[in-house]
Amino acid sequence: MKENLIGESRSWRQVMRQAVELARFSSGSLLVTGESGTGKEMVARLVHTLDARPAKGKLVVLDCTTVVPELSGSEFFGHERGAFTNAVAQRDGAFALAHQGSLFLDEVGELSLGLQAELLRVVQERTYKRVGSNTWQQADFRLVCATNRDLQAEEAKGNFRLDFFHRIASSRCHLPPLRERREDILPLARHFLRQAVKDPPELDFAPEVQELLLTRDYPGNIRELRQLVLRIAHRHAGPGPVTVGAVPPDDRLAAVSLLKRDWRDESFQNALRRALAAGVGLQDIKDQTVEAAIEIALRDVMGNNQRAAAKLGVTDRALQMRRASRRGGIGSAAARVSSPESPGLSTDRETHPTSLKPVSA
Repeated sequence: MKENLIGESRSWRQVMRQAVELARFSSGSLLVTGESGTGKEMVARLVHTLDARPAKGKLVVLDCTTVVPELSGSEFFGHERGAFTNAVAQRDGAFALAHQGSLFLDEVGELSLGLQAELLRVVQERTYKRVGSNTWQQADFRLVCATNRDLQAEEAKGNFRLDFFHRIASSRCHLPPLRERREDILPLARHFLRQAVKDPPELDFAPEVQELLLTRDYPGNIRELRQLVLRIAHRHAGPGPVTVGAVPPDDRLAAVSLLKRDWRDESFQNALRRALAAGVGLQDIKDQTVEAAIEIALRDVMGNNQRAAAKLGVTDRALQMRRASRRGGIGSAAARVSSPESPGLSTDRETHPTSLKPVSA
């Protein structure tokens, strides 16, 4: 299970800590939210695996998008023989199958208002009747629901029942999209590569492919990253690292198109706007931007100083001295990056030998 929940980013670790605590110390219903492809079912499986009940049953998964309205009663509650045409035998529904285990309702936001009303009692009291029966049945299960919708916004529009929302969301867990945990892209990609190409086990991506993976957009999140890595793995041949030649042409073109965009987009401007509104001065904005760029570059190349310096356009030694100054607590003025494009903000390199110096052309 651990290998399917890979990630070291702060946001992902917080989510995992929350999921573990809920699994071990709570039995209430859990609502997992997040965009499509962020791993909601994996979190549901983790919660079920860590459930501490001694006589725990199995995990039952029901995709609410596949429930046919005419057969929804049978899907959830089961039915008696002869309850309707073609009901030739008694059938257990999802609640009976999940007895003493866990029930995962995926895409719960797709349920109709009528079906939500029918599910209120069983979700609250764990009692239900099979279709065609007058006998109440008991079901003891942990309920985990998932959706990519904002159910509170849907409730305001009249598309989701508030009473049903409160019954399924005793606890909530929101999964961040991949764009908010980009430091997890390469660990996830390497994991998917090892799954697809088991020999040699240490197979890795060439630096150029790593750059492509890190800069690409993933509107489909982890699911889209996995499909991309599988396409690359199927084209790779030989024992060496995975090179750009293994990347499908369409994916290469998409990456090139993304790199040509102006990086000073709306999100960048909004971050600057928030900083200025908070009273952050121009020099502090510059210093924090440089620090963030260094951290991102080092993280993207797994701490390789030489490759990080190349990404930043500075010398290897300058980056080493910068990092050493930070560890040694040297004053911030001695650690500033000179900016040849903005001479009014640059620091005298002779006065501050620890400044990062651009690599000579």
